[in-house]
Amino acid sequence: MTCIAEQIAQELGVKTSQINAAINLLDDGATVPFIARYRKEATNGLDDNHLRHLEQRLTYLRELNDRRKVILATIEQQDKLTPTLAKQINAADNKTRLEDLYLPYRPKRKTKGQMAITAGIAPLADKLFNNWQLDPEVEAKAYFNKEQGYADEKQVLDGACYILIERMIEDADLLQKLRRHLLQQAHLTSSVVKTKQADAVKYRDYFEHSELLKHVPSHRALAMLRGRNEGFLQLAINVDPGQEANGYSSAEQIISDHYRLNLTQQAGAAFLTKVVQWAWKLKFSLSLETELLGQLREKAEAESIKVFAKNLKDLLLAAPAGAKVTLGLDPGLRTGCKLAVVDSTGKLLQTVTIFPHAPQNNWEKSKRTIVNLCKQHKVELIAIGNGTGSRESDKLIAEAIQELETGKPNKLIVSEAGASVYSASELAAKEFPELDVSLRGAVSIARRLQDPLAELVKIDPKAIGVGQYQHDVSQSQLSQSLDNVIEDCVNAVGVDLNSASTALLTRVAGLNKTMAYNIVAYRDENGRFNNRKELKKVARLGPKAFEQAAGFLRIRDGENLLDASGVHPETYPVIDKIIKQLNIDLATALGNSEKLHQLDISALTDSNFGELTIKDIIAELEKPDRDPRPEFKTATFKEGINTISDLQVGMVLEGVISNVANFGAFVDVGVHQDGLVHISSLTNKFVSDPHEVVKAGDIVKVKVVEVDAHRKRISLTMRLDDAIPTKPQQATTNYKPNKHEAKAHKAKPSQHTNTKPTKAKVNKAPANGAMGNAFADALAKLKK
Repeated sequence: MTCIAEQIAQELGVKTSQINAAINLLDDGATVPFIARYRKEATNGLDDNHLRHLEQRLTYLRELNDRRKVILATIEQQDKLTPTLAKQINAADNKTRLEDLYLPYRPKRKTKGQMAITAGIAPLADKLFNNWQLDPEVEAKAYFNKEQGYADEKQVLDGACYILIERMIEDADLLQKLRRHLLQQAHLTSSVVKTKQADAVKYRDYFEHSELLKHVPSHRALAMLRGRNEGFLQLAINVDPGQEANGYSSAEQIISDHYRLNLTQQAGAAFLTKVVQWAWKLKFSLSLETELLGQLREKAEAESIKVFAKNLKDLLLAAPAGAKVTLGLDPGLRTGCKLAVVDSTGKLLQTVTIFPHAPQNNWEKSKRTIVNLCKQHKVELIAIGNGTGSRESDKLIAEAIQELETGKPNKLIVSEAGASVYSASELAAKEFPELDVSLRGAVSIARRLQDPLAELVKIDPKAIGVGQYQHDVSQSQLSQSLDNVIEDCVNAVGVDLNSASTALLTRVAGLNKTMAYNIVAYRDENGRFNNRKELKKVARLGPKAFEQAAGFLRIRDGENLLDASGVHPETYPVIDKIIKQLNIDLATALGNSEKLHQLDISALTDSNFGELTIKDIIAELEKPDRDPRPEFKTATFKEGINTISDLQVGMVLEGVISNVANFGAFVDVGVHQDGLVHISSLTNKFVSDPHEVVKAGDIVKVKVVEVDAHRKRISLTMRLDDAIPTKPQQATTNYKPNKHEAKAHKAKPSQHTNTKPTKAKVNKAPANGAMGNAFADALAKLKK
């Protein structure tokens, strides 16, 4: 473990002792949120980002060590383990290098090289490799073996060739050289399958595409890999693009240099050149292409998962509207609009279905229903889902609010992504067994306005729609990453023990689904929790689970004021010292920054609680019920702009960031079709990652740059000072959206773009081309 700890410490730039402490805590069953929050003393302040990386690397390196032991034992059983080989194996710091070293000793199927060795041709291979002056055809005559199929010079020399090739492909150092060379120089090329050109139109940007492998961004890699998987594209790794096919490749030169084969006019030069070329073309190029494409996928998937995790975190930590009576409206046209009123705690009060739109057109009746609901339940907020019919329903709500003389609620458009998934889930069926599935969605919409975190944890995060090629990545890795994000967010905010759902409680550090159900069952049977100690009475919730979870669970209006804070029960004795030192009661101390800053921290520390812990406790006492989420704000969609056809080039609109990808951000401007702000149009400065500028849920001002109503494509810019181009070559946004990248964002194909790399220091768009032509068409229509 010490070796692993040293390696992780070096990667994170921290001390080995910190890593060792964290590993011991993890092995002892502690969770990452608990360690990050309540064991800072032990780890000397490692945060949750450090700990998540540590957790991931610890698993990898332990698997690496287990595999190392198996390989060493296997080679030793073959009696082939030399001190040099053992040293190389022990020094291998990744699985690829380890498997390269093991390759010569791995059990194999019978190969052409092994057959030649059995026929006694190995000495000839050695002679020809070591002495280039020998004539291969003359030397081959002495190695005929008709019984085993080596009856002439060609068959014998081919056998010798296969023996040498197999030695080369099992050379771990050569493999490493070639791999490094390809990673630096090789191009990824994509071409269309000729017989499917007509059907592959959505991948037309990759019909003849080539770029440096090391520069391929994740979204483009996943697009090409998807095209290959669907049978439309062919992908290859080209080590020397533009070179003649019959030329000596740079990879073949590396093989020659590795073995110091200075071949010129020697008698054996042609034979050895053939060996090198066959080794590359028949073995190395194929295996390395498979390996590098696999690595490209893994890297792209990891980046895609990272983007999804960032977006999910921003969405979960979006500002809550708070404990207010809320009317949720799930819009619909033919099937009607579903209404659900929930009280300030999220408890369902009433549901109704109205039919204000075609074909029923019960506008006035629907409006009266809404007015009556608002009066009856004193509704403070109205949450309107952003699905089909949302802007029409928004108009209905606006008219209904105008008819209220007092107590007019605020109305907001809310993302309904995932609401239908929740409606049909087992959790929703248990919560509302007698409620129609469609009405459950309205409840979810209302609640997610009150508290996005508490409601969204009930939904499979993959259904929330903030991912990038989420269906193309490893689902197990995606689920693990998203689960970690949810756990960190839930524990950062804290959970009300007396109102939290089982779904929310399950995400609390130390608790599992069984414990969460038991907490709710205990609450239903015995009433509200009055103090944290009562948790110990819950079935299956033992001392370890209590230790991990207690600090993240809040009891408001309970017996102990500290139970409503993030102060862990194990540190309550420290609070007694604080009260005694200040000579005031607990109620006076809470929120009293002036008094708390007068504390002598050194007098409060002891062998159990050091300075870091004391400072955290004081910070919690200053703001005992603080919420890390931002202040609640809403976007105001422009009146009269309801559909994409209402948009005009040059309009400045307010919108909400609905998703962020590597190539830009998607913005909901209230027309049922998210527009794209390309990375080059987010700001006037160079941006390498859109997350540096925006995050999901941000309210932003955008200018409409291009509208294609027929294909439902909207291009936007956040550089509001940019002039709208008057000529195609003056276009300031980047490439037009295309369909194959649409699935990067769980929305309609028109929302996605093909991003191409630029050498400029400032993000720039192409001066002409398809987007420029689109601008020309748009401007021509405007002039008409």
